[in-house]
Amino acid sequence: MIYQIYQPRSPLSQFVEFLWIREGKNLPKTQSRLLPIGSMELVINLCEDKIPLFDQHSRAKRGNTSGTRICGVHSEGFIISNDQTVSAVGVHFKPGGSAAFFMLPAGELHNQIISLDELWQSRAVELRDRLLESSTLATRLLVLEQFLLTMMQPPKHHPAINFALHEFKRSPIPKVGSVVEQTGFSTRHFNQLFRDQVGLTPKLYCRVQRLQQALQLLTDKEPIDWLDIAFTCGYFDQAHFIHDFRAFANCTPTEYLVQRSFHPCHITLPD
Repeated sequence: MIYQIYQPRSPLSQFVEFLWIREGKNLPKTQSRLLPIGSMELVINLCEDKIPLFDQHSRAKRGNTSGTRICGVHSEGFIISNDQTVSAVGVHFKPGGSAAFFMLPAGELHNQIISLDELWQSRAVELRDRLLESSTLATRLLVLEQFLLTMMQPPKHHPAINFALHEFKRSPIPKVGSVVEQTGFSTRHFNQLFRDQVGLTPKLYCRVQRLQQALQLLTDKEPIDWLDIAFTCGYFDQAHFIHDFRAFANCTPTEYLVQRSFHPCHITLPD
């Protein structure tokens, strides 16, 4: 299987972390749980013009979106199917970066997955058609990059939210209350501003980022010192780490190590 990422050029790089492409044939047919990442994701299926939706608990199919869909910011995992043949491209937005492409407040898509044509109408179909006309993986990424540039609008980012995102990224264990106090806003007003731009409340966003930090450490460290990871990521103790991990991933950290797939946020589920 091929999985590649591409760093877009400025000005797109202000709002998009990376573009990705995934190709493969004769792969095992499985289901995966995607863990929360703290930002939106655009996914385009080039094999067929639909992507199934699954119930989070029963894992049963419950309908489809079109082949081009937007995954809102999640604070819980969601299920996807892995077919034997895969051909897909996608956009991993920076936290709050989706505001440059969608008029809808990010919080309205919290834990939601919708067809992109609900937001972009016929342009969503046009994007997928252009990608299908591209003959190479590199060309597809360039087509996607250029298309995003045509859809990009100056976002109405609030400077207080940009400040908070910078502070949350800078500190390994951010003190949300202290950051909010520095903005001069009330907690309630700041939470609403943050949720509109980023998609989560500040505290929930920081919890997701802490999970992402833990996943990265689990990828990079061998052997694994669970207590060290817990303290490095700002958990009170190992029990707190396991409890929070299970809340987001629906499994323990040790189960995650067995089930993780080609990407730290993909867990292959048993049959």
